[in-house]
Amino acid sequence: MNKLHGTGVALVTPFTSTGAVDMAAWERLLDFTIAGGVEYLVLNGTTGESPTVTASEKTDLLHAARQHVAGRVPLVYGIGGNDTRTVEQQLRSTDLTGIEAILSASPAYNKPSQAGIVAHYQRLADASPLPLILYNVPSRTGSNLTAATVLELAKHDNIIGIKEASGNVEQALAILAGKPADFLFLSGDDMLTVPLIACGGQGIISVLANAFPQRFSDMTRAALAGDFARAQQLLFGLVPLNPLMYEEGNPVGVKAALALQGVCEPAVRLPLVPASEGLTARIKALL
Repeated sequence: MNKLHGTGVALVTPFTSTGAVDMAAWERLLDFTIAGGVEYLVLNGTTGESPTVTASEKTDLLHAARQHVAGRVPLVYGIGGNDTRTVEQQLRSTDLTGIEAILSASPAYNKPSQAGIVAHYQRLADASPLPLILYNVPSRTGSNLTAATVLELAKHDNIIGIKEASGNVEQALAILAGKPADFLFLSGDDMLTVPLIACGGQGIISVLANAFPQRFSDMTRAALAGDFARAQQLLFGLVPLNPLMYEEGNPVGVKAALALQGVCEPAVRLPLVPASEGLTARIKALL
């Protein structure tokens, strides 16, 4: 899966001020990130507000992305949930033409044991027509995929990697130290991209790269090429921006940054609300 090395973007879903999906802005965002040099795009992730996007809207967004991207970069699609049977059915029924891999977040709210998480992912991997990438994000799901769990799941032929967003560097290092050589390790924390690449990671699925695709992809490529002086310089320039992206919830901050660049409206769907005037002003000052 070398084509999924580098920078993947966890795309936002643009909405109009009335709350409808903004297809024109969706196409602008696709072009904006591709022109910025990112290696691939991730559709229907949590940064795309997937819990509040309807099934028919997801179908429309996927179809539009396939048509508009037209093979310029690979596409990864998010399918996850806390009902294993429902996720399994979605994997079997979704038209995944043109998709390289599935990104699947671990079950939220149920807080399963590690044995339950292993059984969940093994069931999905058996059902999935495409390779599966694990997604560990305890801040959203309420449970953690331990390093031992990840390494056990890495034995499955159809589980090809992980987006690791626990923020626990020691855990990430344990995965990197024990994983098979062909198991894809992707950072899920933008600010840890460079140090985790230095320890053997292959890239990032990024939030910041929605609004700063050129800078972020340049940083990631520099790190992968071993030019850590250049990567560090680019990373440090993003450090003041990163906390503002999450201060009022994700993707509130990055949508404000995109709006300031004319890519899409800052609109989000309830229970999220758009960035406050104060937050928008601080993001604008850093831009």
